[in-house]
Amino acid sequence: MAARIALLTRDLRVHDNPLLSGDGEIVPLFVLDPRLAGLSANRQRFLHQCLADLRDSLRDRGADLVIREGDPVAETVRLAREVDTATVQVAGDVTDYAQRRERRLRTAGLDLRVTPGVTVLPPGAVRPAGGGQSYRVFTPYWKSWERTGWREPAATPRTIAMPDGIAPGRLPETPAGESPDALAGGETEARRRLRAWSGELSRYADEHDDMAADNTSRLSAYLRFGCLSPLELALAAKATDSPGAQAFLRQLAWRDFYYQVTAAFPRISTQPMRPSADTTWRSDEDALQHWQDGLTGVPIVDAGMRQLRAEGWMHNRARLITAAFLTKHLGIDWRLGLRWFSRWLIDGDVPNNSGNWQWTAGTGNDTRPYRRFNPIRQAQRFDPQGEYVRRYVPELKDVDGGAVHQPWRLPEPVRRGLDYPGPLESHRDEAVWLRN
Repeated sequence: MAARIALLTRDLRVHDNPLLSGDGEIVPLFVLDPRLAGLSANRQRFLHQCLADLRDSLRDRGADLVIREGDPVAETVRLAREVDTATVQVAGDVTDYAQRRERRLRTAGLDLRVTPGVTVLPPGAVRPAGGGQSYRVFTPYWKSWERTGWREPAATPRTIAMPDGIAPGRLPETPAGESPDALAGGETEARRRLRAWSGELSRYADEHDDMAADNTSRLSAYLRFGCLSPLELALAAKATDSPGAQAFLRQLAWRDFYYQVTAAFPRISTQPMRPSADTTWRSDEDALQHWQDGLTGVPIVDAGMRQLRAEGWMHNRARLITAAFLTKHLGIDWRLGLRWFSRWLIDGDVPNNSGNWQWTAGTGNDTRPYRRFNPIRQAQRFDPQGEYVRRYVPELKDVDGGAVHQPWRLPEPVRRGLDYPGPLESHRDEAVWLRN
């Protein structure tokens, strides 16, 4: 049986990885694409940590991680010739970049086999009853997703046979990243965190929006790089009879929802899904800069933006508040916010980051695109004592209780754009960023 190349992309694990299961010799390959290296120093650091950890796991199983640098298709073809094989496996993905990579691999004379693994259900596994490529509304998707059969997890290999004589290549030195308090990458760390948090799952429904308690799983970055199998998490949640497990399962479905949206609309990062709602953005560089720096004078917004810089991560409720503030209060283009999040977020991927920015801006999958969120009332509801704000805005550490949420020192560029809404509209207030 000829060897096959397992082209790893966003599935950097040995547990439930269909690319690493089965008989015959396998050549695990990861190609560092220089075109992606400058997008986010935080993600680049995390990626290198993931690769180092995966290499250790593969070596423990008698194989190695082959590292190449350059164009992924060209490097895969070159290695296939070296190994004398035409068989290449890759996990199916949905971004414009991934779809172009798959098309090029198919036309490069390779026997390309696409496997699942990036989502619980592959995009297209469930489709609207009336036709169409993807669901545009979450609730009917969730109902179909929940009742559809899932694949069996791939067995974790004890040993992996790999051809002799392949130079594994050197993993470049891990870059520094930008956020001093960022999570460490890798499957080993991911599984440690999962074990530590799993006892909190039963309380997830009640506590995931408590900004001060910070009782979310913080597993989103590990899902983004495939250090954890989303299927494995979904099966564990499904087997746990509690409202918290059901709420967490729903968030995994939200993640899949945006992947099937992106598969049908791969330019989700740059083009609005509702063009009619994308025509009124203000241009205000000073206001944008104050938002980016966490200096708007609105405490809950500033706390979220400072957490983003410090940790490369932000609480899910803070993501909703800060994004809505930029688009619905300051009236600034959602794409500028998306790019800023993309720079800092370790878990920033195209489907969820872009889909949720469009949802918040009213240009995407929201049945009520003109809804607005009052950041003061959001803060009073989800950080009633102001603990989250004081944690990230030390200038306010001596302000008592909920008084910390009142706007202070509003700079002129922010004051120019502000237009606070009236009372919150009555609706099911669902934070659609993956509650991680």
